[in-house]
Amino acid sequence: MGPNLIRGDVVLNDKNGELIGQVLQTGRLPEGMPKFDFTAAQTSDIAAFLHSFRVGGYDITRNRPPSVVVGDAKAGAVYFQAKCGSCHSATGDLKGIGTQISDGRTLQQRWLMPPAGGRGGNTGAVATVTVTLASGQRVDGRLGRVDDFIVTLTESDGTQRTFRRDGDNPKVEIHDPLQPHKDLLRVYSDKDIHDVTAYLVTLK
Repeated sequence: MGPNLIRGDVVLNDKNGELIGQVLQTGRLPEGMPKFDFTAAQTSDIAAFLHSFRVGGYDITRNRPPSVVVGDAKAGAVYFQAKCGSCHSATGDLKGIGTQISDGRTLQQRWLMPPAGGRGGNTGAVATVTVTLASGQRVDGRLGRVDDFIVTLTESDGTQRTFRRDGDNPKVEIHDPLQPHKDLLRVYSDKDIHDVTAYLVTLK
């Protein structure tokens, strides 16, 4: 969902990473991009990768990256059982996923962060919330919005309700079926990601 880097002014005007490096070092916080403490060599590698794409009228004219299915499927199976096996099964919810999602790149994205209601990582549920009022009354529903000031939910009968928040009052408990995936994003190494993808591709 990010901007097209290949046609961006920074990449187009960059020669050897001098402009790309500035963006990486300072980030673009209002746009959600953090700053990175990369070495000069790492910055140079990133710049070289971005410059390896052709710029054309349509994205389809660019060089495609090589296949992401380069990991060790056996190591991926071991990692899957250790980190994912408590929620997912190769003979259950993920049976045949390697056939149903044949493109390795798409499959990798799906298991890393599945879409709400999709396969490869959640049960089809969406984020829900429980609001406990000062009176002790609990209100449950599908989460619509939450911030420091309000929480909005939709009850099972379709009624939408909004509650004002003042610190921890009322108590708000969010139940996000994708939270385990979000937590693991901080843990995976590049090797882990490629190994698990290589394993999932074998689930025909």
